[in-house]
Amino acid sequence: MRFAPIVFALTLFACSGDSKSDTSTTETSTGTTTTETTVETDDTIIGVADSAGDFTTLLAAVDAAGLTETLQGDGPFTVFAPTDAAFAALPEGTVEALLADVPTLTDILLYHAVGAEVSSTAVAELSLVTALNGVDLKVTTDGGVFINEAEVTVADVQASNGVIHIVDAVLLPPPTITDIARDNPDFSILYTALQASDLDTVLMEEGPYTVFAPTDAAFGKLPEGTVDALLGDIPALTDILLYHVHAGRLPAADVLASANVTMAQGDDAAVAMDGATPTIAGAAIVATDIPSRNGLIHILDDVMLPPE
Repeated sequence: MRFAPIVFALTLFACSGDSKSDTSTTETSTGTTTTETTVETDDTIIGVADSAGDFTTLLAAVDAAGLTETLQGDGPFTVFAPTDAAFAALPEGTVEALLADVPTLTDILLYHAVGAEVSSTAVAELSLVTALNGVDLKVTTDGGVFINEAEVTVADVQASNGVIHIVDAVLLPPPTITDIARDNPDFSILYTALQASDLDTVLMEEGPYTVFAPTDAAFGKLPEGTVDALLGDIPALTDILLYHVHAGRLPAADVLASANVTMAQGDDAAVAMDGATPTIAGAAIVATDIPSRNGLIHILDDVMLPPE
């Protein structure tokens, strides 16, 4: 696990802290008068970010969304804070468009915050963390610590109401499960099947859902003609697809801790280990915990068939 030097963070934010007192002394013909003036400093997440000087866009966005007072509140919060450079890397005009679209801006900002104080050590031990907008952030630790695709460049910047981890990119909430299937070329057959069964609209709803998603290669392992036959038999197709959906949020850790997962069509799928590879209903789980707007996706290398 690699973080940018914490010493740098402590130096950068050294100006945050408790209230400061300035004392001045004035001599007059009748004696000496000492005046003490107390200057209040904001050591909340907002104040610490403001003192750093590298978060002007973030703070302007927070203010536009009406979240300044929230992030000055008791918390605790964890904020994954993009720098001005991270906002500047967005396509031209994006920041201006977001500042004019407060609901979308608010959703994005809440996707950078967690309603608890999560240290860098704790973050690195997680695979998922749920943001304040209710959507999961994926944590990976290969060659650094990454929140989705953004790298944590400075960690554990302490504030009175939580902690800041600085990231090098703006975090954008993911689309729905259906949108991910539509946009990923490895799921073209799955998306076609979802459309044919009208489950594409279901998997755009709030959920949450967990989908065990077979790739096109997985569908290609079925006997020749099977996919075409299923597309012509919507009840059978729907039954198979619902056997890949769990009604609820089920991270990989919870899957592996279960003997069975109950699927949306009512049957249980057995969870096991094939050596070091987790399987469900005999299909290998090859990738896990892909966040979506309305749940999670785990990728399979085989199509699961419901028990007869």
